[in-house]
Amino acid sequence: MSDIFREIEEELRRDNLLKLWQRYGKYVIAAAVLALLIVGGIVAWREHEASERRAQGQRYSNALALVREGKDGEAAKVFAQLAREGGGYSLLAAFEEAGLLAKTGDRKGSIAAYDRIASAPGIDPEFRDLALLLSATQLLADGDAGATIAHIQKLTANGNPWRASALDLTAAAKLKAGDRSGALAIYKELTDDLSAPQGLRARAAEMAAALKS
Repeated sequence: MSDIFREIEEELRRDNLLKLWQRYGKYVIAAAVLALLIVGGIVAWREHEASERRAQGQRYSNALALVREGKDGEAAKVFAQLAREGGGYSLLAAFEEAGLLAKTGDRKGSIAAYDRIASAPGIDPEFRDLALLLSATQLLADGDAGATIAHIQKLTANGNPWRASALDLTAAAKLKAGDRSGALAIYKELTDDLSAPQGLRARAAEMAAALKS
């Protein structure tokens, strides 16, 4: 009797499964096809991104080769394009573009390029602050001491990784503006700052001694 009941139970199960498949089978197939399409799309997109990165890397290398050949203007255009495109090389390219603009004497263009980096979303604060610092060096070279000091004021706060460099640049700007006492105070502060790089502290000590004499 137990065998008969087992056969009946199995037959009922098969009938139920058949009914379920007839009712929902097309949805199962559609879901499977959709899953395959999604997986295929993800794989294709990743391959596309990898191909784009390889192409950008080659163009970045080509631009560096142009720099070595002394073709700074051509290289700057390639770096500018890479910076606008986004991707893994965009930040490096943006810094390269700004540096080349400064090198070729286009300080205003360099300042604008560094400021674009400093204001760009999604960039680590350390890189934004570095761009701000480099922008300020061009402002000072352009003769605007007041704008230089204002530009990097927030970088002189305790805890900022560029604090020592920002203070050094601020002191140079004060000195250029004729504020010897203000510059001396900063150089003294840097001399005693054990967290500042040794080379910068040594130079600050020399500047402080020179201003005292």
